[in-house]
Amino acid sequence: MRQIISILLENQIGALSRIVGLFSQRGYNIETITAAPTEDNTLSRITILTEGDNVKVERITKQLNKLVNVIKVSSVEDHRQMVEREILFVKVQALGHNVREELKTVCDIFKAEIVDLTPELFIVQYVNTSPEVDRFLKAISEEADVIETVRSGVCGIFRGDHSLHS
Repeated sequence: MRQIISILLENQIGALSRIVGLFSQRGYNIETITAAPTEDNTLSRITILTEGDNVKVERITKQLNKLVNVIKVSSVEDHRQMVEREILFVKVQALGHNVREELKTVCDIFKAEIVDLTPELFIVQYVNTSPEVDRFLKAISEEADVIETVRSGVCGIFRGDHSLHS
């Protein structure tokens, strides 16, 4: 099952490498990973999307907590506990008036934004949950040839009072 692991750690050289290395050593796959400094520049937050049952995630969580720079680790199975988003940039071939109009229609339906265009190409930005990003990508690829995609990976924050800082 799909699991999101959020990690708060000291913003030190090699900290991200140790996190990724731990997953690799244990034979766990990282589906997506995002990392950035928090509001406190001495701390970073890493969000990892992985597949696995509760036992596997509990095992990796315990191992992550043992790493020197890690301050707090939290995992989420129930995605209703978290607001999550992913950014997609997709470059599509937009040849001809009809194709361009269809692409604009798909973008309007999904509330996607055309962020760059040339006479032959559109670059579209779409922000939503990962399943919705997949759905949008399928819809747009049915209208035009996809040249290139870039996805940010899952980024999320806990709903309500729960926080990595508390």
